[in-house]
Amino acid sequence: MTINTIGGYSKSIKAKDVVHLEKKFLHDHPSHPRTKDEMQKIVNRLKRIEGQVRGIQKMVEEDRYCVDILVQISAIQSALKQVGFSITERHINHCVSDAIKQGEGQETIAELMSVLKQFSK
Repeated sequence: MTINTIGGYSKSIKAKDVVHLEKKFLHDHPSHPRTKDEMQKIVNRLKRIEGQVRGIQKMVEEDRYCVDILVQISAIQSALKQVGFSITERHINHCVSDAIKQGEGQETIAELMSVLKQFSK
């Protein structure tokens, strides 16, 4: 399969590597919308991670020591995992809990498990 990138390049990829973003999940939005404070905390953390990624890019451009770069990559991976855990915890406490109460628990749990499998790749 060949895809066109944003920059106008073509790239060959295997079908198994394609993530179908148009897949519909059970809910298009949370059953309990996030508070402004919750959203701001997540956005702030993601902005810090974005800054860390730019820092690594600069380290590579400056031809810094490989181990230093790898340590920073590890830190970013850990930070992203923490954001994922935070969102997962909220999803379980609100969306999954509500779905179970409404008799849609099996479908919602199956959906969550499908997404969590992506974390283990």
